[in-house]
Amino acid sequence: MSPSTGAALRMLAATVDAKAVAEIGTGTGVSGIHLLHGMRPDGVLTTVDPEPEHQQFARQAFRACGFASNRARFIPGRALDVLPRLADAGYDLVFCDGDRLELLEYLAESLRLLRPGGLVVFEGVFANGRTVDSGPQPTEVIRIRELLRAVRESQELVTSLLPVGDGLLCAVKR
Repeated sequence: MSPSTGAALRMLAATVDAKAVAEIGTGTGVSGIHLLHGMRPDGVLTTVDPEPEHQQFARQAFRACGFASNRARFIPGRALDVLPRLADAGYDLVFCDGDRLELLEYLAESLRLLRPGGLVVFEGVFANGRTVDSGPQPTEVIRIRELLRAVRESQELVTSLLPVGDGLLCAVKR
């Protein structure tokens, strides 16, 4: 994750005064650290990843940054298996950096999870410039294009594409 993407995530979490954030794709914890820095001091990050070792690494990184253990909830598993168990309208922000083939499903789950005025953010929507290339594209790029179209056409969302890192697609739920 680029420093500019991290700064944008911190700012977005602060903008919505985030107390509850769901993250799809824990990775090494870099995005989670930026989100936690932008969240309220009593905020909790719920992070989902199918790889338990990723979550263990992130847990150590959060602790090294001085975050109390109660600031993050780690749920191992596939996002589409875990997200349906999370509370409707219980989240201020949902950050999606998971399986690119499941983006439309993440969008649907995010809309259910978000409170009105909440924000969904998708990382990597430029796909290293491939989303604007003409010609045949891999399935993941086709899915990103479908996500961009769905968000643009939604009456339920106010959207913006931030040109930081590999692109942040941001949408506020009306």
